[in-house]
Parts: sequence; C-alpha cells; structure tokens
Amino acid sequence: MSATPIPASEHDSLLRESNKQITEQDLNQFTGTEHYYNFWCGVRITDGVKFLTEKGLCWLITDICSYWIDEKIKEIPFQVWTLKVEQNKKAELTMQEDSDTPVIIRQNYDFTDCPLKEIKLYLIDGILLLPSEY
Repeated sequence: MSATPIPASEHDSLLRESNKQITEQDLNQFTGTEHYYNFWCGVRITDGVKFLTEKGLCWLITDICSYWIDEKIKEIPFQVWTLKVEQNKKAELTMQEDSDTPVIIRQNYDFTDCPLKEIKLYLIDGILLLPSEY
C-alpha cells in the first residue's frame, strides 16, 4: 500500500484555497479509495479526504493530524473524529474511540466556514478516511 506525497506547492495552495460548497452527496460518492496520499505528521489520507482539502477544509484535516503527534493518541487504532457546526457557525471537533464511547479530544472553534452541519472522519492506524470509504 504505497502513498503518493502531496507536492509542497499543492499543499500550500490547498491551505490558501477558499471554501467551496460541499454536500453530503459529494462525500457519499467516495467508496473505498484508489490512492493514499502522505499528508502531515505521518498521516495518510484517502481520495475522499483529499477532496475535502481541495474544497477548503485543509484546516480541519491539519487540526486532526496535529493530534497524531501525541504517542497516546497514536495508540488508539480506531478513532472517530466529528466536526459539528452550529447555526451561528461555531463548531466543535471531537475524537472518540468509537461512537458510543467518551470523548477523548474536544476542540472548539469560534467560527468556521464549513458548509456542512457535521463531518465524520475515521483515523485508522494512521489513515484518515471518510466513513463511506471504510
């Protein structure tokens, strides 16, 4: 399972790109993945997660990856990351070992331009993917 690195020039442009409209239907089109991309801090991302970065949500993926530096977090083989966006555009990012377990990480945002009310991602053994790609 080889990973294709995202070139630095493309990574920089992903960080600067403005948010574009994303729908649940856009995310549900990704089933499985054809490629893995080296992202940051040793995390690899799938086609669906790369799509999110291309649509202006690189900040979200970077925030999730920033927790991967912690060895205790790396020891959790299956992580469920959820971004919930309120109507006032405040948001909360949480991580759990599974959907029915206590929250391990909680990060609040005063503002987000994320167009979805909720985005759920899985981080499994260093690979970040959409649930539909699982």
